[in-house]
Amino acid sequence: MEQPYVYAYPQSGTGPSAPPLQGSDVADEPLKGSDVARAIVDQRFCAPYPVDITIVRKMMKLKAGNFVITDVNGDMLFKVKDPVFGLHDKRILLDGSASPVLNMREKIVSLHQRWRVFRGVSKEQKDLLYTVKRSSMIQFETKLDVFLSHNKEEERCDFRVKGTWSQSSCVIYVGESDTIVAEMNKNDTLQSVLFGKDNISVTVYPNVDYAFIASLIVILYDVNRDTAAAFSAASTGASAAVTLMI
Repeated sequence: MEQPYVYAYPQSGTGPSAPPLQGSDVADEPLKGSDVARAIVDQRFCAPYPVDITIVRKMMKLKAGNFVITDVNGDMLFKVKDPVFGLHDKRILLDGSASPVLNMREKIVSLHQRWRVFRGVSKEQKDLLYTVKRSSMIQFETKLDVFLSHNKEEERCDFRVKGTWSQSSCVIYVGESDTIVAEMNKNDTLQSVLFGKDNISVTVYPNVDYAFIASLIVILYDVNRDTAAAFSAASTGASAAVTLMI
């Protein structure tokens, strides 16, 4: 199935009322109303109205997969399976019927923590949907650049993610503009705290692929986790060096 691309290098604007975005496959002609709803992952994950989803991460998991993604009624939209064995850090996004929607693979050696996202369970180049990487090696606040698969030069990102999982605040923009397509906020309840869960609310703006957004939030978590682990290791090493000197 050929991927229908949507966004690239848009006009300025914010929120659901932002002006039409520029289409990468229509020679820079403005997209018409119905065109904006083209999907990045699949058309069935787009809606002409804002979609509120909840992403729950179980801190103590007993089996593979610690992310569950539901709608406002608590019905499961997706869950994330993370295979126990493998050379790659890989996650698979499953829909409500447990069918694979996409898989996210982290490159083993990468200065910018590059992730490649493929359709279904494929890892073939023809099924590549998009690539996600940190915008720079050293960051005080996480910033991720997203490149759709047709954007091979990667001179300008198609989307960017700004925020952190730990602070539970994240905004996803179109390209380098101020056009927002999704926002994340923490939504902890007494029950979630008692049962050791992160409870994240995400508002996905109209005509935006919420499977795509969900995958970016999961990757953001992994990038933040790896960064925190690296910082902790560096701090421990520095402390040990100081102790030896004393």
